Amino acid sequence: MEDVVIVGAGPCGLSAAAELQDQGFNPLIFEKENVGYSISRYPVNMQFFSTAPMLEIASVPFITPNDKPSRLEALNYYRIVSERRELRIRRYEAVTAVERDGDGFRVASVGRSGQPSLTSCRKVVIATGYFDHPNRIGIPGEDHAHVSHFFTEAHPYAGTRVVVIGGSNSAVDAALEMERVGAKVTVVYRGESVSANIKPWVRPIFDSYAAKGRIDLRLLSRVVEIGYDQVTVETVQSSAALDDVTEPQVVRETLPADFVLALTGFRPDRGFLRAMGIEAPDGIIPPAHDPDTMETNVPGLYLAGVVSTGRDANEIFIESGRYHGRKIAAHLAALREGTAR
Repeated sequence: MEDVVIVGAGPCGLSAAAELQDQGFNPLIFEKENVGYSISRYPVNMQFFSTAPMLEIASVPFITPNDKPSRLEALNYYRIVSERRELRIRRYEAVTAVERDGDGFRVASVGRSGQPSLTSCRKVVIATGYFDHPNRIGIPGEDHAHVSHFFTEAHPYAGTRVVVIGGSNSAVDAALEMERVGAKVTVVYRGESVSANIKPWVRPIFDSYAAKGRIDLRLLSRVVEIGYDQVTVETVQSSAALDDVTEPQVVRETLPADFVLALTGFRPDRGFLRAMGIEAPDGIIPPAHDPDTMETNVPGLYLAGVVSTGRDANEIFIESGRYHGRKIAAHLAALREGTAR
């Protein structure tokens, strides 16, 4: 019988494990891929918005000569944390179900062999993140092979025509990288401007590229259909642009596209939470949990990291989600000592 099982070995899951260690627990972590899997899927050349101290966990310093750590530095750092803390991690073993079993839980999992396994435990922490579940647009052609919700590196797009859907940091970074390798990039975004949260050292560069036509920026626009070598875009034109026309007009046009990157963000898997008995309706309402302890409406079942948020995954970053484990560990320690309220 395990004391605590943690599902997910990302930064918030690792942080929770370290905090539990500090309280005398010895948690077991299940990770369907490997440590920091979500970070490994970030663009190869990505730099974090946060500084290294804001990403630190487990009292292990994050040392880097750069103002903003890179993806590779973060992967190395979180791997080192898991090694120094000697965390027990079942890599490449996916949790398929968490069910109540008397006063505890039964965790069902399956590894690469396909052989199912059951692990009994007293408490469970869900720290699964969200990177496997992109926000789908729901338009014809979204499932074509040349459409992706992920961007890793620019080289495969060199010399091609690429339409990027979105106006966040990921869309802007991808557009700039692809332009630099010779791709003809069009960014299609529904807002009047790209996100106000664009990294301040990146925004002037992107604005300059857009102003000079090196990147074709289509604002107040949305892709409504994706073909095999083109996309259909609808753009709202204001009355100011149309002189005597008082009502905004929607203009539809077809743009060539060898590839489409739908960089529209990600969301936690609410169905997985509901299967455990957690009240987790689809939409903007966060899953039911006590923000002081991170315990859900299912006693003994906790949330850590972005999985605890509503629709907007940007509500929680590593720099804030890393403290969820401290709340969980303090609550479990208080329960053990009989001092919990």
